[in-house]
Amino acid sequence: MNSITLKAPAKVNYLLDVIRRRSDGYHDLRMVMQRVNLCDEITLSLTRAPGISVTCEKNGVPDGPGNIAWKAANSLLELAGTPQGVTISITKNIPVAAGLGGGSSDAAAVLMGMNELLHLGLSDQRLMEIGVTLGADVPFFIFKKTALAEGIGEALSAMPLMPTVWVLLVNPGVHVSTAWVYKNLQLTNRKELNKLPDSYHDVKDICSIFANDLESVTIPAFPVIAEIKNAMMQLGALGSMMSGSGPTVFGLYQNRDAAEQARKTLSSNTGWFAAIAETL
Repeated sequence: MNSITLKAPAKVNYLLDVIRRRSDGYHDLRMVMQRVNLCDEITLSLTRAPGISVTCEKNGVPDGPGNIAWKAANSLLELAGTPQGVTISITKNIPVAAGLGGGSSDAAAVLMGMNELLHLGLSDQRLMEIGVTLGADVPFFIFKKTALAEGIGEALSAMPLMPTVWVLLVNPGVHVSTAWVYKNLQLTNRKELNKLPDSYHDVKDICSIFANDLESVTIPAFPVIAEIKNAMMQLGALGSMMSGSGPTVFGLYQNRDAAEQARKTLSSNTGWFAAIAETL
């Protein structure tokens, strides 16, 4: 086998607590991360000649060493010590720089795919260790479970089983820099972190943990995010929140029909990206 095609799912954050700024410039976080079945598609094809080629039809996706998928492939080619190269074809369905982890998920898919193509036999744990050197969210997509993520996001533990729910994702198309958000975040002496429930029986249980500290920076700069959150709630969402550093907003719905009605309303005459997904 010299070619493989994999799906790279998006994620949403049910919870994003920023605990403290670290001496290395990063922040210690506490996040609950959930994969959803809005997916990029990644095709990897080994080549006899060395070199890595990345193709993607979306603007804003680099095609060389600036692409995290390129870096992922390079790390495993170097580890394998092979003279082979690889072509990487990315079909982007996840909006770029949207708080949905698309780039990190693509990199995770490349690591898992290259491990298989090159017959390296690396464990998921080893791939996660390589992944965190590429980006803090990469290990989560290799972990493949709903996770409590701590540290910079690399310390992962499985959450209690959560019900599968319908998710409406809406992206207004504004550009939000994650680095800018964290730079402008005002950390206060916070009280003790909220205790997370031991079990989750329905959508309302999931919504009960919703919190995102980064909204305090992103929403004042981009009020459209609050506008979308409020509209989702008026259109039947049981909970609505910004994912990651934004600008994507997601809402949880009791059923697909309710999510579809909201999607039609929010995408009508706005030009916003709006898609329905199911949790994985």
